[in-house]
Amino acid sequence: MSRKIAIIAGAGPAGLTAAYELLKRTDIVPIVCEATDTIGGIAQTYVYKDNRIDIGGHRFFSKSERVMRWWFNILPLQGAPAADTEEKNHAIDYAAEAIVEYLCPECKHERAAPLRQDFEGQADSGRQAEGSALTVKRPAPDPEKEDAVMLQRPRISRIFYRKNFFPYPISITLTVARRLGLINTMLIGFSYLWRRALPLRDETYLDAFYRNRFGDRLYRTFFEAYTEKVWGVPCNAIRADWGAQRVKGLSLKRAVVHAVKDLLSSDFQKAQKERETSLITRFYYPKFGPGQMWETVAEQVRACGGEVRMRTRVSAVRMDGGRVVAATLENAATGMTEEVACDMLFSTMPIKHLIGMLRPHPPASVVEVAEGLQYRDFLTVGLLLGKLHVRERGREPASSVPDNWIYIQEGAVRVGRVQIFNNWSPYMVADRKNTVWIGLEYFVNEGGDLWVMPDQQLIDLGVREMESIGFLRKEDVLDACVLRMPKAYPAYWGSYTQLKVVQDYVNAIPNLVLIGRNGMHRYNNQDHSMLTAMMAVDNIIEGRTDKTNLWEVNLDMVYHEEKKVS
Repeated sequence: MSRKIAIIAGAGPAGLTAAYELLKRTDIVPIVCEATDTIGGIAQTYVYKDNRIDIGGHRFFSKSERVMRWWFNILPLQGAPAADTEEKNHAIDYAAEAIVEYLCPECKHERAAPLRQDFEGQADSGRQAEGSALTVKRPAPDPEKEDAVMLQRPRISRIFYRKNFFPYPISITLTVARRLGLINTMLIGFSYLWRRALPLRDETYLDAFYRNRFGDRLYRTFFEAYTEKVWGVPCNAIRADWGAQRVKGLSLKRAVVHAVKDLLSSDFQKAQKERETSLITRFYYPKFGPGQMWETVAEQVRACGGEVRMRTRVSAVRMDGGRVVAATLENAATGMTEEVACDMLFSTMPIKHLIGMLRPHPPASVVEVAEGLQYRDFLTVGLLLGKLHVRERGREPASSVPDNWIYIQEGAVRVGRVQIFNNWSPYMVADRKNTVWIGLEYFVNEGGDLWVMPDQQLIDLGVREMESIGFLRKEDVLDACVLRMPKAYPAYWGSYTQLKVVQDYVNAIPNLVLIGRNGMHRYNNQDHSMLTAMMAVDNIIEGRTDKTNLWEVNLDMVYHEEKKVS
């Protein structure tokens, strides 16, 4: 009865990171409540007949060493080739050994026990090498023999436009210039120089942000239509904050510079550190997709004294004296509710949901802002194919392509991106040698025409669209499924400009912490969502009640750091 309890709403990257960190570094017991039956939030891995879908695509790469160490502690880096390494001629930096610090003795016993059989002598001789009874030193895992492993994968993303492939992010190389046409390329260059000489002074909205960095003509060619397809609103209605987070320091000049450097340098590690995140050429990836990371974390949380309750949602939050004192937990299957007293509440749920369940009700101004926050929803049509049939201009049809995902720039179709899951990890596909498993990604509004369309009609639409742009043939489709993900992307319009009203109100409640993408209504990558959770636990340990530092993640730190010249 004397335990300190933290209720954590949501079992995505932020929520599970918070639970893990609380167990590791405090005496607070986390109770993670996940409203669905799936671990990982948008970073889950959906399984359809042993074929796996990564919702939106999750590259495991961060300039935060803290996050990278955390990931590799859960899933160590591979020490041997994967199933497709040789046939695809991948260049991999293999690890020699793995040092894993387990969360608790029970977790170590459960997860390290199998090593005694496969690595007797090697693993045992290194055990406790780091001076901790929970630390195991062992040979780096072989992905062909073990499942708990992080792969290193080549990053290939391209734009498909007018039956030609272009690099993503776009850069002006000789190949690109040839495909765009000499005159068009010259006009793009002049347009860029013109905008550099006469930049738009007001970068409040996304169109100005892009035009200043790429020039008006390149913006209209590669950014305008696609961005409006993603968000469903014009670029001049989207706050530039989104561009600052997603594109970061990238510009046409930097893209060209990086393309030249790649031709002249083979120093991969140095190049990775120097480049913008949008330009990395390799990344890390769990053997069975991103959900494997968070399923593993959830297992450890459970094994080490925490709780992860599935199909359980926080339906009400009771406050007293300006603090959270209890949360009502509702079982989605039975409708039964239970009020659980708690010492703190971490929320990764959409802000409008959280504010609506606080009792007593927040001021009307706070409720109004929360209710006005907007979202963009997401659905994936998974297609299992005998082979692709990609008709690129001037070439014979290709039965496979090397890309992780492809941005579909064609305005005549509604599909936004295509993922080829074979290229993320060979273990994402049940029969990788005889089938190609792809995901057609649509950016939609919940309740809109695509969202409510029956699954078979969505599948038929996807097949028609991919046939029309020259990506596949209907006769090669073997199977299909549809997956919907509500509130995938917090939107940068609506009442977003007044978000600080909510921030200020919540920050005044010392034991209510907002973390993660939807929890903070910020389009964070998963590493930044994790950092908000880690720093929230830092604050608890330091006795810091001011939570403004959490809102600075992904603004002035990590990706945006500039080198200091001494």
